[in-house]
Amino acid sequence: MTTEPFHILGAGRPSRWLVTCDHATNRVPDCIGGGSLGIASADMERHIAYDIGAAGVTRHLAERLDAPAILSDFSRLVIDPNRGEDDPTLVMKLYDGTIIPMNRHVDAAEVERRLAAFHRPYHDALERLAARRGDTVICAIHSFTPRLSGRADRPWQVGVLYSHLDPRLALCLLDRLRAEPDLCVGENEPYGGHLEGDAIDRHALRQGRPNVLVEIRHDLIRGEDGQIAWADRLAPILQAALAESGL
Repeated sequence: MTTEPFHILGAGRPSRWLVTCDHATNRVPDCIGGGSLGIASADMERHIAYDIGAAGVTRHLAERLDAPAILSDFSRLVIDPNRGEDDPTLVMKLYDGTIIPMNRHVDAAEVERRLAAFHRPYHDALERLAARRGDTVICAIHSFTPRLSGRADRPWQVGVLYSHLDPRLALCLLDRLRAEPDLCVGENEPYGGHLEGDAIDRHALRQGRPNVLVEIRHDLIRGEDGQIAWADRLAPILQAALAESGL
């Protein structure tokens, strides 16, 4: 590794918000299979490799919130930074119908190598940013596919995910988004909001930091125009939800 496995934007911005993007890129570093996981390039462009459009939303949203942002710089298929170190899906061998050849025979030593090279440095940097002030609020940006293989279409344009351990900010955000007449809003959809050891659990729930995870359907943010539009839309809604929460 000659570069850090993450990007930090606006480290000196003063806002209490911290915007994170765990699945920002589909990049496979050269130290992993010479830069290939052995799957087709078309598969590497799918949601299985990264959260399509989420990096752009993160960049623009952080600018509008005058907040720092951190984005991963390795594919979730290399190792998933939104999973705990002991999670069985940390290194995926099969994802939405696609076998990942370079992961099929990964052993404990290889998992440890990837943890040390990618996963832990990302989380160490995220924690340093989160600890820069005592009242940090974390907003995690993700995207989801309109349809998993063999499954029904997903109707939501946006989902708000949260843990039962701290729903305060998320419930205020849900109320604000539901007031938007053109949106179909998912509550803990298309995924459940609490996974022990994930990034929100590790850097928000365990530390008592207010938090919310926003999932945007990726067909809406595949291009920069959509990314800018969603950042423009979310920024004032997030600010209003935070103010309403009293956190």
